Amino acid sequence: MSTLVLRIDNMHCGSCIRRVTQTLNALPDTHAEEVRVGSARIQTSAKPEQIQQALTSAGYPAFVESTGA
Repeated sequence: MSTLVLRIDNMHCGSCIRRVTQTLNALPDTHAEEVRVGSARIQTSAKPEQIQQALTSAGYPAFVESTGA
């Protein structure tokens, strides 16, 4: 699994954080480690494009800020 740091648009409140966390944790082999307004750090073996597509579909466009092993 690798770590992704994401910039996530349209996150403004606790409800947004909950929805983003639920969206991320619903993906196979993905665990949201830290979700804050505007960003998230996750552990995943999924492709970044899959993560971005899921979040964009949920109304939260995401952009990969960094990746690590």
